[in-house]
Amino acid sequence: MRGYFGIGSERISKAMNLGAILRTGHAFGASFAFTVNAHHQAREVNLSDTAKSVTHLPLYEWACIDDIRLPKGCVLVGVELDEAAVELPSFRHPLNAAYLLGPEKGELSAAAKELCAHIVKIPTRFCVNLSVAAALVMYDRVLAHGGHAARGVRSGGAGGLPPQDGWAPVRSQ
Repeated sequence: MRGYFGIGSERISKAMNLGAILRTGHAFGASFAFTVNAHHQAREVNLSDTAKSVTHLPLYEWACIDDIRLPKGCVLVGVELDEAAVELPSFRHPLNAAYLLGPEKGELSAAAKELCAHIVKIPTRFCVNLSVAAALVMYDRVLAHGGHAARGVRSGGAGGLPPQDGWAPVRSQ
């Protein structure tokens, strides 16, 4: 995979969500994870992060938005269900990025939005769970930067053209 990324949340309050974000971040190859002004019970994080991800990727815990420190060249990208945001499938991910999601029941603070170079949204009808949103963003990034082969024209992965008449026996699809 090209570049690097970090994943985090502002004002996260549910330890299970943080644990799921850490585990998913570890699985997708995140370089670091972070929280800003978190309000969770730290001991409960391990219940959902059975991979013990904090032993494999750094977790930075900043008290406020002004405390955030990112490597030079790392772009902060906000993830927010906002009408003005770029839809995730149309977004070109920066080579080096840190993705900041809002809290479970709320949105990114105005100060956080000001720091973000980009704001993206997942094109859903309503908000999804915080850890699900983080997973979708990381998956989209892996698709964009992961060096995977292009999707085929037909379902199933292999290239080729679909049947021309639109109808085919079930086994040939």
